[in-house]
Amino acid sequence: MIKGKNDVSIAVKDMGSGSPVVFLHGWPLNNLMFEYQYNHLLENGYRVIGIDLRGYGDSDLGIEGYGYDTFADDVRAVIEELNITDATLVGFSMGGATAVRYMARHNGFGVNKLVLLGAAAPRFTQGSDYPYGMEKEGVDELIAQAKVDRPKMVTDFGSKLFNKKPSDAYADWVASLAFKASSYGTILSAIALRDEDLSEDLTKITVPTLIGHGKEDQVCPYDFAELMNKAIPDSTLKTFEESGHGIFHDQPEDLNNALLDFIQL
Repeated sequence: MIKGKNDVSIAVKDMGSGSPVVFLHGWPLNNLMFEYQYNHLLENGYRVIGIDLRGYGDSDLGIEGYGYDTFADDVRAVIEELNITDATLVGFSMGGATAVRYMARHNGFGVNKLVLLGAAAPRFTQGSDYPYGMEKEGVDELIAQAKVDRPKMVTDFGSKLFNKKPSDAYADWVASLAFKASSYGTILSAIALRDEDLSEDLTKITVPTLIGHGKEDQVCPYDFAELMNKAIPDSTLKTFEESGHGIFHDQPEDLNNALLDFIQL
């Protein structure tokens, strides 16, 4: 447990040795979503650091100043506390958005490579000048449902994650990660997803960046990946043709190989 912003306790898994790879999970899951990536990297001699964002997994809630700035400041606290340098930072979905904000807000402190997987950037919701992603009213519906029937909201949202149908056991496992999140943290970060804009942050990323995105993504459309690729100066786009949002399920071996290849460059 590491103290983040406002002394909120942030849960961190620190495993293995070698070059560090830091993982940031998506909404509304926790760091255990990356277990198959952890196994692959540990087998290949890497140090793996998995962070539960505040309100998720084993981290405390903390309700002051919720949003990408706060998430990014928590990540900075972890990287400083663990004396991490020259890391690869990997963010999925909302974790990808957090990674983008971290790189801009903290000038990429401790990070020399970035991986954005199905990232919720530049913006998760549509606007008058941005026809991509979910309508803001759709996020409002998720928030309203979370307040009265969060299990159903989690189950319904989970059904949109994958292009390839998961086994019932796998779907239950993913849902169990979301059920461990705090209700209020789930709601507060949904508000951040709805309202935050990372357009300017993308242009401030100065490290080599791998953008991995499922072609069939129904949560963060593939348009996001193309926009990120245009905005980030030193970026490479890797398309997962058979994947929806949950690349970690739809093409796990391809994802593991892409991660390892990029880290070893």
